[in-house]
Amino acid sequence: MLRAAPRTSSVRRLLRCLPGRDPAPPAGARCQLRGSLPAQCQPPQQPARPMEGAPRLRPLVAVCQVTSTPDKEQNFASCARLVQEAAQRGASLIFLPEGFDYIGEDTAQTLSLAEGLDGDIMTRYSQLARQCQVWLSLGGFHERGQDWAATGRIYNCHVLLDPHGRLVAAYRKTHLCDVELQGRVSLRESSFTNPGTQLLPPVDTPAGKLGLSVCYDLRFPEVSLALRRAGAQLLTYPSAFTFPTGSAHWEVLLRARAIETQCYVVAAAQTGQNHGKRTSFGHAMVVDPWGAVVAQCREGPGLCYAEIDLDYLQQVRSQMPVQGHRRHDLYGTIEAKGLAPAP
Repeated sequence: MLRAAPRTSSVRRLLRCLPGRDPAPPAGARCQLRGSLPAQCQPPQQPARPMEGAPRLRPLVAVCQVTSTPDKEQNFASCARLVQEAAQRGASLIFLPEGFDYIGEDTAQTLSLAEGLDGDIMTRYSQLARQCQVWLSLGGFHERGQDWAATGRIYNCHVLLDPHGRLVAAYRKTHLCDVELQGRVSLRESSFTNPGTQLLPPVDTPAGKLGLSVCYDLRFPEVSLALRRAGAQLLTYPSAFTFPTGSAHWEVLLRARAIETQCYVVAAAQTGQNHGKRTSFGHAMVVDPWGAVVAQCREGPGLCYAEIDLDYLQQVRSQMPVQGHRRHDLYGTIEAKGLAPAP
């Protein structure tokens, strides 16, 4: 009988959510952020080279839970404090949720606050990544693309920055959230947002090969399976789930994506009252390749942390080689045999 259940140490690795706070500047801190950022952050020290035969150090990731509002300055200050704290604690890769830059009260405000990738907000985050020497996953930036003047529409753009502050990848959300739950949720993202046109190959990071998605993409397993086939070891779904949809589907979808791909799944989240018309579900979390939740935030803004154990990931995959069992010769053939696709 196959036994790929998570080891006791993996289950114990459920790391608590730490409420966001201004970290005390460490003595001799080398990371002074200019402008509107009075706090300091200490870049993680390079670990000593392990002795031969010693266990390999596992990278630490940090997942942010925030409450964005229409106030971009306030949002940046809050996110920057969380990034600084995570960097001090040794995280090499830090995840921020969809709408980290702002969440507007209506379409007009959302469009008016949008910027290009060369604008002020992204410049500040580039500086933050560089001065804290961390990777930043910025999931869901309201981007004015090159076609802004012609279309008057934006992109929902997941930006990945390296520790030099360089833009490594920009994935534009391909599945737009149009949902009408009578009396509970009414969203029509497609009314002001252009859909992206391609998935991106996974990106090499200190925590493994990272596949990029955004929020509503979570509901489409075809995306996660495509990223897995391309070599992903981590999948990330920065999100702003509403309370009705989050309470019903959030955890089960994240765990399903982890189980079917045998990847770590990392999901930063919006939480609480973003403005008078919107409340977000929260519960930012990390799920391991067996489907166990190994880190999760409580209510309110804060951080949770998880170690990424790629040896364990490989153990799960080798003991249950699901990807090798897939029947690609069968998938997608039902319609070709004369059966109409379901609505």
